[in-house]
Amino acid sequence: MTPDALRDALSRAGAVRTIGPGALEAKVGAGLGTKGIVDPGGQRGDHDLNPGMTVPDKTRPAAVLVPIVAHDFGPTVLLTKRSEDLPVHAGQVSFPGGRVDPGDLDAVDTALRETEEEIGIERSSIDIAGRLDTYLTRTGYEVVPVVGLLEPPIRARPDPSEVAEVFEIPLSMVLDRRNHQRHSRVWQSVTRHFYVLPHDQHYIWGATAGMLVNLADRLLQDGGGHFGELGASPLDGVAG
Repeated sequence: MTPDALRDALSRAGAVRTIGPGALEAKVGAGLGTKGIVDPGGQRGDHDLNPGMTVPDKTRPAAVLVPIVAHDFGPTVLLTKRSEDLPVHAGQVSFPGGRVDPGDLDAVDTALRETEEEIGIERSSIDIAGRLDTYLTRTGYEVVPVVGLLEPPIRARPDPSEVAEVFEIPLSMVLDRRNHQRHSRVWQSVTRHFYVLPHDQHYIWGATAGMLVNLADRLLQDGGGHFGELGASPLDGVAG
């Protein structure tokens, strides 16, 4: 599937609004920021599956890139495994992203900057398609997931101090609701519930899994009929 076809599918699904690089620059220049790519108006978070979970009064803004790679055999979602040496969330699966820096123009700029820093994919090769619902984490981060389309081949150059591995999963796997599993763990004497997407090599859970569920919800909200063309991808996991 070509980036244009996938972008059209995303647009028709109501998940995101199509914006080309030039239009994005114009909107950022006009001070529209992330509003230029349409805020869906919703909010997801760790509290969705945990009624009564305390949500921090003050949150810290962050953004991640949700990269969709338009392979001929079927689109994939690119993910990273964090370095085991990081002080927090070591070894966990995540999207490239991080906190908003004072010099960032908006959440899109944050997501692109972090992607360049973490896995070496230049922003010029990423076609911004839009965004998903803001995701609020238990630790107080208010994360904007920015959807970006990439054409293969992907030439990732991960920073080993932050990223141990770059890999891809089929978008068809994400869209299959049977893969939206709910697991739980006891943490500090409290049972916490969270989403998990099964994978034979990686444990995809927590906020990352929650955002993938949000992506599927958006793409399937009209019944997902136009996704029949995606088919079942032969990709079970491709290392970057």
